[in-house]
Amino acid sequence: MDTEAVQTERDRSSVSQDGTEEGSRFARSSRRFRGLPEVSWGRTGMLGLVCAVFALLLSNFVVQPFLIPSGSMEPTLQVGDRVLVNKLAYRFGTAPERGDVVVFDGTGSFVQEPPRENPVTGLLHGAAAALGLAEPAETDFVKRVVGVGGDRVVCCDKGGRVEVNGRAVDERYLYAGDVASSVPFDIVVPQGTLWMMGDHRSNSRDSRDHLGDPGGGMVPVDKVIGRADWIGWPLGRWAVLEPTGAFHGVRTPGDGGTSDGIGGAHG
Repeated sequence: MDTEAVQTERDRSSVSQDGTEEGSRFARSSRRFRGLPEVSWGRTGMLGLVCAVFALLLSNFVVQPFLIPSGSMEPTLQVGDRVLVNKLAYRFGTAPERGDVVVFDGTGSFVQEPPRENPVTGLLHGAAAALGLAEPAETDFVKRVVGVGGDRVVCCDKGGRVEVNGRAVDERYLYAGDVASSVPFDIVVPQGTLWMMGDHRSNSRDSRDHLGDPGGGMVPVDKVIGRADWIGWPLGRWAVLEPTGAFHGVRTPGDGGTSDGIGGAHG
């Protein structure tokens, strides 16, 4: 048997038509992947669009990310936090309660006239804000509910605390070193409205700053967008905003008993 001839034939079979073994491997690889579907950029774009629409619908009706733009709610919420706002919290007959941290539209209460903006720019910014990718609209605010309809809210008592319906509130969520309020006030909250205050009282423009404005700084309940229930981002700050016991035992005006108070309160 001519072993040299056999070896020559093997060498020829392993070499591709262009004279290289690598070319043969490439050809085999090409045939192997020839049956796979090609990437369709149109299909990928459509999938991305569907995902974006789904996220916007979720944000509009169920849970909306909200970027915290200022330190007015420190230490509860930090600048740059993305809170997840529960838009279903008040949809089924329930109302905001004392202690709830809520996001609301301040048009007519904190902002008398919304700023004018380019419609296209406004639409794009609104979409980005709805996904938590941009700062919220200038008319959107996040504050804590301190008084609900019918409450008498007074500041301050001899101990420097806010009183609600004659009961001193132990606000342990306040920013370290802050007093309950450097501005004295004594107000009765009209039915259907809320008295709002930030946790960082020395760095918060809230209902106190609008006492002389139309509406007296009160926020209509129907302007509440939802309740801030979770901190979703950054990951190191992820947390559930637990109920506060600060308003436990505050009496509801006119019923002579204690309110059920803190069932939905967060802070």
